[in-house]
Amino acid sequence: MAKGEGADQYSNNSLLTNKPINPEVVKLAGKREQYDRLTICNKLCYAVGGAPYQITGCALGFFLQIYLLDVAQLDPFYASIILFVGRAWDAVTDPIIGFMISRSPWTRFGRMLPWILFSTPLAVVSYFLIWYVPVIENGKVIWYLVFYCLFQTLQTCFHVPYSALTMFISEDQKERDSATAYRMTVEVLGTVIGTAVQGQIVGMANPPCILAPGDNVTTEGLNSSSLLLGQEVNTTVISPGITLDQTKTAYMIASGAICSIYVLCAVVLFFGVKEKKESSRPRSEPMSFWQGIGLVMGHGPYVRLVMGFLFTSLAFMLLEGNFALFCCYTLGFRNDFQNILLVIMLAAMLTIPFWQWFLTKFGKKNAVYIGTSSVIPFMILVVCVKSNLIITYMVSFAAGVGVAAAFLLPWSMLPDVVDVTVSLSLSLSLSLGPCCQMWWMLRSLCLCL
Repeated sequence: MAKGEGADQYSNNSLLTNKPINPEVVKLAGKREQYDRLTICNKLCYAVGGAPYQITGCALGFFLQIYLLDVAQLDPFYASIILFVGRAWDAVTDPIIGFMISRSPWTRFGRMLPWILFSTPLAVVSYFLIWYVPVIENGKVIWYLVFYCLFQTLQTCFHVPYSALTMFISEDQKERDSATAYRMTVEVLGTVIGTAVQGQIVGMANPPCILAPGDNVTTEGLNSSSLLLGQEVNTTVISPGITLDQTKTAYMIASGAICSIYVLCAVVLFFGVKEKKESSRPRSEPMSFWQGIGLVMGHGPYVRLVMGFLFTSLAFMLLEGNFALFCCYTLGFRNDFQNILLVIMLAAMLTIPFWQWFLTKFGKKNAVYIGTSSVIPFMILVVCVKSNLIITYMVSFAAGVGVAAAFLLPWSMLPDVVDVTVSLSLSLSLSLGPCCQMWWMLRSLCLCL
């Protein structure tokens, strides 16, 4: 018995004995921790890279349709075809570009950053040419279709590697989460900037959409939307105020401003973020394109999240694409529609902290149900009630609250459905964009119909 107790005591003492720690190991661990740590400047530079996608997306989503109808004066059928083909092309190219990026070799700048750098100049040029009205009348449809599809492809070359860059800026998950929080903040701010820059510049040179009492325009200056409405025109009086050429110039000025912001953000991202080579070493055997798609789409929780994101995003994009037209043509707020759109994005930006608190207090599912359904009564109200500017602003604010929930919640739920294995996490991060953007095909189909 005493022998056994002595043996236990000896064993416990040996376990409690302080073993010498190799100072080289401690030094190496400290260097690794410092290497993985991101400064505030690094996080801000990384976050700025998310702004171009949101700025151009809001400008195109809110204003491209009305631009094609009123400024380029295309037939509504052809305008819908351009939107449909461009978005369908975007949905097809996203997974292909993602696969090409995953197979691209490592360079001294990294694997993701070269794609961002070299796609930026071409993306800026193609975006600017979307807002240019060509002289050739018969080639307008081909012009806008080519440059719209080209821009979608080049923007994919920017945004897909940027989305995947999160995994390669640090191996510390806390640092990645912190950088993602910075990114979400800047992206929301980007939606406001895109709406404000495009809307306020264009709003100062907005052609009449619905003729108010006393408005007289020439047939040459009348936009196609007014002709579609069958409005009577007094051609004996020359159009006062803003001409169509001035409106074309305003759209080009707005696109030039957005292009400048696009280039600035890309430069800040490239020089402010360092891609870690150790983080980008493959952790598993490389898989084929279809194996990666099968792995992602076979993950049930992820598929359900994407489907929920698909339909909420479809609803928002239907609102985004048609609300400007509704405000101008049905409600007659041609001088206020850009401010109404700005209220939507400002409300979304201001209410994101509220939804962050709400989901931590009451759960993410409850936040989804309440957030996405809160806008429905207001949308019914604006349709049923006679044209009223105050009510329209109220509806815009309520729509922004729903947009904030739709913007934040899918990204906050993504970590809950992603598997802990690195290979699946990488596949999901590279594939989230193309899968979620499939709703564009549905939205464009609705526009065609």
